[in-house]
Amino acid sequence: MFKKFQVEDLVQETDSKIVMLVMDGVGDIPHPDYDFKTPLEAAKTPNMDKLTEKSVLGRIVPVHYGITPGSGPGHLGLFGYDPRNYTLGRGVMEALGLDIQMFPSDVAARGNFVTMDKNGIILNRRGGKGEEARLTTEESTERVKLLSEKVKKILSIEILLTPGLDHRFVAIFRGREIRANMTDADPQQTGKPISQIRALDSNSQISAQIANEFILRANKVLADFEYGNALVLRGFSKRPNWPTMKQRFKLDCCAIAEYPMYRGIAQILGMDKLAASSGAEEAFKTYVKNHDKYNFFFIHIKKTDSYGESGLFEEKVKVIEDVDSALPIILDKMPDTLVITGDHSTPVYMKGHSWHPVPILIHSDYCGTDQTKRFTENECNIGGLSTFPARHMMNLALANAMKLEKYGA
Repeated sequence: MFKKFQVEDLVQETDSKIVMLVMDGVGDIPHPDYDFKTPLEAAKTPNMDKLTEKSVLGRIVPVHYGITPGSGPGHLGLFGYDPRNYTLGRGVMEALGLDIQMFPSDVAARGNFVTMDKNGIILNRRGGKGEEARLTTEESTERVKLLSEKVKKILSIEILLTPGLDHRFVAIFRGREIRANMTDADPQQTGKPISQIRALDSNSQISAQIANEFILRANKVLADFEYGNALVLRGFSKRPNWPTMKQRFKLDCCAIAEYPMYRGIAQILGMDKLAASSGAEEAFKTYVKNHDKYNFFFIHIKKTDSYGESGLFEEKVKVIEDVDSALPIILDKMPDTLVITGDHSTPVYMKGHSWHPVPILIHSDYCGTDQTKRFTENECNIGGLSTFPARHMMNLALANAMKLEKYGA
């Protein structure tokens, strides 16, 4: 009888450990203002350089060639979930990352405070005063408190707001009639008005009207603020019921991540969320502290992406250098397989996510070598792993940790 191949059928439980270090948005392109170097090329990374000589390099395609991924699809691919088949809304990721209880009928949306001019045009998508400034967590919390008092319910739908980090918050729409199949209100760029939310099926029409009405009422409340005087919503979604990493790969997993979205993805996939940390050194110390409790560690570094989106080359370089300086903490407690990569590329020159393949390094006792010298885009281009879909990366991590049995006789 024909049986479809699944890598899960080959997985065996072992004590070997895997660390996946994700520098969010680390991939880049040469910048004309910095001698046509990328941040990885400009950074001083002696520890990664030394590790590279005993590793194999390549590049991964997060979703498909030419497709620019969001952070959700980018991470799902890294964990072995084909993002073309598994789709996850931003709202539920943020909500679970903030430890918000979600009932099966709840719909979550990720909110951003923005700064809007008198004509309704968005000037700053991070709610700050000025082009690159962003609202602080304290300022966002103040606005969420005010809105929670003023806009509690529309028709029979209860609206629950929770502040996140910086300019972000989560809105939960609670009521049996609410649906999630709606477009976003966030145009995802400045110079445009807030988009009208549209229902994508007949069952979601009332839900779209409620979401639009909430934004209208909320923005009237926020209008008196000098900046951070409006909000947008995106990623309407309910909690999915997917197989966990434990069920698929027999892994006891944990996530060491600061930002709610990534902690939310981890929770959906069955990972334990460890204490959040604000930098590489603390994150790596958390790994060491919990070394004996888990055999899969997802460690997330956010600021490489943040500075890429803000067009700050030197700051992105500094984050990479900070990661490299702290790397000996992991190397002194070396896992059986160490993966260093990103979820997508965020070129400084483009100030946003891009379709460019992402650098990847894999180290183990069995990985072999490929004569590369530095963990950079150009070196990864000639590395032994070549360029391959990100969804296959977990297979390689498992294989290098000796967690896959032989296929066939």
